[in-house]
Amino acid sequence: MINKSQKLNPKLFDKDVEQEPLRFGFGEGLLRAGEEDENVVALCADLTDSTKVSTFSKKFPERFIEMGISEQSMASVAAGLAAVGKVPFIASYAMFSPGRNWEQIRTTICYNDSNVKIAGAHAGVSVGPDGGTHQAIEDIAITRVIPRMTVIVPCDSIESKKATYQAAKIKGPMYLRFAREATPIITTKDSPFEIGKANVLWESKNPQVAIIACGPLVYNSLIAAKELAEEGIEAIVVNNHTIKPIDEKTISEVAKKAGAVITVEEHQIHGGMGSAVAEVLGKNYPVPMEFIGVQDKFGESGQPEELIEHFGMGIKHIKEAVKKVLKRKK
Repeated sequence: MINKSQKLNPKLFDKDVEQEPLRFGFGEGLLRAGEEDENVVALCADLTDSTKVSTFSKKFPERFIEMGISEQSMASVAAGLAAVGKVPFIASYAMFSPGRNWEQIRTTICYNDSNVKIAGAHAGVSVGPDGGTHQAIEDIAITRVIPRMTVIVPCDSIESKKATYQAAKIKGPMYLRFAREATPIITTKDSPFEIGKANVLWESKNPQVAIIACGPLVYNSLIAAKELAEEGIEAIVVNNHTIKPIDEKTISEVAKKAGAVITVEEHQIHGGMGSAVAEVLGKNYPVPMEFIGVQDKFGESGQPEELIEHFGMGIKHIKEAVKKVLKRKK
């Protein structure tokens, strides 16, 4: 059942649940951070409207730099701004930042522990018709491996706003990952959110499996848990929004309660959130696991919902993975 302490959207399971792109929350969070701290600045690589940096740039044009299509330069300029006390947010599509400018992020930002926040929009296969070249499904892997980097994958637009605002307050390099499409609003303004602390959103009395998810697929995981409950299968659903530093305590606790785990992410299964969870459990409490995500393939063109199903990340696939891991558990 829904964990009431999480104060989730009361219309979460309605057919007409409100939806909004995560990047809208990023734009609102960036604006709020800028209103409270004049050192917050924003840089964008010719995608100001698409990434919603425009929300900030319209109010603070003197604190905004349009870099054009030059993601490598954008990362380096941001590191320079951080060196003189600014709090720079750099934004582009995730395929280009942190994709194209990974080396500058690694060496210029993280090696120097620069206080730069990287916003990667249009991540995952749900970019849709843009196709495989623009579908960032490796970005969690390439960012979480860099020392000093924090990696956050919000589940909805409200959580995106909170994550962006909190990121401005915490010193050090951070990567914030946002999907493109409008996605169901799971949380509310009163829902708890803390970088580095996973949230248990659904918890049965006698759980048989823990579903650990991040990003918009947290919604699919909750729907799957509800449907599984109707079939007599008890689950825990965890919103693991911070991939690094990962919440080892919560992940280990739910694994002990349930005895089996599946991970759900809109990303390659290799090197992503599921791999991070497996590292935690391999060290602390090994249990049978299954991984929902892209299975070592490149993206394709298609409609967002079509691609989620095509790559095996839909509700039915989560339920199938649960039943598969329960057989192994027995």
